[in-house]
Amino acid sequence: MEASAPELPMEVAHGFPMISVVEDSFCVTYPTEITVKKNYRGFFLNQRYEVLDVNGDLLLQVDGSSLDVRKKRVMRDAAGSPILTMREKVKLITLRHRWMVHRGKSSEEKDLIFGVQRSHPLDMKPRLDVFMATNINEDISSFQLVGSHSDKSCKVYKGDTMIAEVIGVYPRSNFSNWTESFKVKMNAGVDYAFIVALLVILTVNDYI
Repeated sequence: MEASAPELPMEVAHGFPMISVVEDSFCVTYPTEITVKKNYRGFFLNQRYEVLDVNGDLLLQVDGSSLDVRKKRVMRDAAGSPILTMREKVKLITLRHRWMVHRGKSSEEKDLIFGVQRSHPLDMKPRLDVFMATNINEDISSFQLVGSHSDKSCKVYKGDTMIAEVIGVYPRSNFSNWTESFKVKMNAGVDYAFIVALLVILTVNDYI
């Protein structure tokens, strides 16, 4: 399978391995925090995520319809240009659900970046395995997410090393608009577009 995702890790940023999955430009050279705001609009039919930096400036946006059978979500930059598209599919042999993430708005195999699948449907804690395009058919996991329903938390690991963590969830609701904000802390050198994509997949499935 042809893959566009680089081997990991690539370089070192201030002593931290640079983990670039979507694109190098989404890696920052210092530990950072972002806020991900999830909004429901139109009687919960449409979902929109806004990703903000520590100054409140828009970094990324993700949108999609709750009526979409494949739960498709498109990530765009602040100007609205598509970065990647997330789609859910069912593996017919095992009937397990897997998300496939492609560059731009593509669904072509050559543009596949990574796939995400729940480790086991009966796990008490939601655990998601992340497979790079080069290993997706061998089911060799490169990253793992561990979520928790009880405290609405999520941690992302590469091997035994935690590279990102949801450190705060702040819900607010009214009759026409429901908003939930996630504060995410990441190590230096970690691709924040990749982390946001994982968080979107986790929350679309209500794993946290």
